[in-house]
Amino acid sequence: MAIPRGKTVIPTQEGKGQMDEKSAYRQKLQARLDQWRTEIDKLEAKAVEASADARMKIDDQIKELRKQQDAASEKLKELDDASGEAWKDFKSGVEKAWDDLGAAVKKATERFG
Repeated sequence: MAIPRGKTVIPTQEGKGQMDEKSAYRQKLQARLDQWRTEIDKLEAKAVEASADARMKIDDQIKELRKQQDAASEKLKELDDASGEAWKDFKSGVEKAWDDLGAAVKKATERFG
């Protein structure tokens, strides 16, 4: 489509709000995931100082936390790949993964921290 001389083309904001919302949501999730990664790293550091029996329990818990962390990271990748309004369909699955990981990290830090 040709633009008549002297006319200004103003780009529309269609879809921009969705990207901003998705981007903000993703940043929030990434920040929480980073925070939990730090907490898990702290647990690993404490495991080194623990007795052999306690270390085994902490190591088992850390393995499970890392699995959940990996699953949460996969959900984040799926969210990144979702386009348009489809990313909102992932929200419930992402929220479940984050809730599960958050609860597990909290439980582990209360138990071993």
